[in-house]
Amino acid sequence: MGKITEIFFDCDNTLVLSEELAFEACADLANEILEAHNLPDRYTGDQLIKDFVGQNFRGMMSSLQSKYNFEIDAEKLEGYVTKEEDKVIAKLEAKARPCVGATEELEKLYASKQYGLAVVSSSALRRVLASIRKVGQDKYFDEAKVFSAASSLPKPTSKPDPAIYLYALEEVGKTAGETVAIEDSKSGALSAVRAGIPVIAYVGSYNGEETQKEMAKTLTDLGAKTVMYHWSEFEDRMKDIENSLSSDVQSSL
Repeated sequence: MGKITEIFFDCDNTLVLSEELAFEACADLANEILEAHNLPDRYTGDQLIKDFVGQNFRGMMSSLQSKYNFEIDAEKLEGYVTKEEDKVIAKLEAKARPCVGATEELEKLYASKQYGLAVVSSSALRRVLASIRKVGQDKYFDEAKVFSAASSLPKPTSKPDPAIYLYALEEVGKTAGETVAIEDSKSGALSAVRAGIPVIAYVGSYNGEETQKEMAKTLTDLGAKTVMYHWSEFEDRMKDIENSLSSDVQSSL
């Protein structure tokens, strides 16, 4: 049976409560762009989260362009990407908080030396590093094992494209079967599932029991193996993954 030796953590709303802050900053910029193209619609941070959670700014801009049928030229887009990054980082450095229980769990995992630990995010590298530093989680990760779909790949992309997970596997020298990913969004879960990595769906950052249940179902339907409502359940959810891997092996014999 394959043994899990590496854990990949999504960052936004999995380790750090950053999505709300990021989407606030993002909404200001998205509205500026819509206005520049004479489009009457405007977004709040909450509406952006509903439409685009789990996508990075580049992914969001490409969705907005196809939704409203307009085009941003490449140079201008790069300017917006940098501007968004700066705005979001300023908010994170002021206000980011860790997801409840995440730091305590990282501390235990780090001390146990049982697993390799890496961060695999859609967000820009500067933003991921700013988030984990602000909440004091950077000490659990070697900087060379913080991977960003926006910054680490030869061609920037965003989850649900599996490229960043495939790249991370290659960089840490592991197979998908030796790895587990913790993800909170549809695009994140899909990205890991498409890379063949077993997923623990984390729904603890969603507001309200109903929303958490809905997300649990959505992410399980997309292929997540098990659902975690609070970080204190992490060890049990890892056992679920180990058990499902061993039953997969049994059934293939």
